[in-house]
Amino acid sequence: MPEPSPNRPKRRGRLLRFGAALLVLCGVAAYLVVQYVTGGGGMRGCKVVAADGDGASYEFTPEQAVNAATIAAVGTGRHMPERATTIALATALQESGLRNLGHGDRDSLGLFQQRPSQGWGTEEQIMDPAYSAGIFYAHLAKVPDYAGLPLTVAAQRVQRSGYPEAYAKHERDAELLAAALTGRAEATLTCAGRPERTAAATGPDAVRAALVRDFGRDALQETGAVVGGTPVPSPSPSPSVTATAHGRTVTVPVSGGGARGGGARGGRTAAAERERERGWQLAQWAVANSSALHIQRVSYADREWTARDGGGTWHRIGTDGAGGAERSAGSVRIVTGQ
Repeated sequence: MPEPSPNRPKRRGRLLRFGAALLVLCGVAAYLVVQYVTGGGGMRGCKVVAADGDGASYEFTPEQAVNAATIAAVGTGRHMPERATTIALATALQESGLRNLGHGDRDSLGLFQQRPSQGWGTEEQIMDPAYSAGIFYAHLAKVPDYAGLPLTVAAQRVQRSGYPEAYAKHERDAELLAAALTGRAEATLTCAGRPERTAAATGPDAVRAALVRDFGRDALQETGAVVGGTPVPSPSPSPSVTATAHGRTVTVPVSGGGARGGGARGGRTAAAERERERGWQLAQWAVANSSALHIQRVSYADREWTARDGGGTWHRIGTDGAGGAERSAGSVRIVTGQ
């Protein structure tokens, strides 16, 4: 029998060390790729916090942020109260995780997992987030005293789910989102990370199209939204949106159009409160869409959010505010990356 080679254990040891080193290298490479895609350290994705400072928060993805902002915009466009937006958001969180799914149980589709065979619309319609949100609200509005019902009951009256109690676990997260995306809570929604790599259009025209998609042409017409100093002709009743800073800024004047009614708060008149809510709804809608539309800066009132500082906070605008930006009074200013 031949003697075992004394070099064989050494070779085996070298191979094991090489394999371990290779695994470590692969792990480091994967980490660096994730860091590059998400924009590096700090908060990634989006986050909404409680306005009352109780520590409650909810973290979610840019995809979820876009869909949540659409659901809220469609609700206010229909003059639905904030409670309706909360119910809609909790329902979408349970049904799809706020993702526009092209599949589901049987023929269920979209944000709310609506079924073409049950009269919710065509497949193409249901896969349009604005349509699916609108048809959800239309059914919810027919539920007597839905705002006074427990969320699980109100959602179940619309959805007819096999697991109605499942909606309850999303109620607090939906309340935080609704408060921010209807504009009641100011400067509570932020997003961070690199813009999405997409073939979809970006820039001021894309922002204008997305505003019309979510808020509707008539709603934006009320605000007198403009693009670039000189109005761009567009078919009635489409608003003319304009760009002012090197062709990259969309300015949307705030007039309270589409906001909910209510009494005065904090010494403000009802009209001023509606204007404030409308402004914050538009501003936080823009932040929610920042990754998809490559939005770099959003300003409203005395606050500004910028993507380049990590996107984790809203800054006060002063003489030395972020980027030396002008105070944005009476309008929401949205600056795109291109």
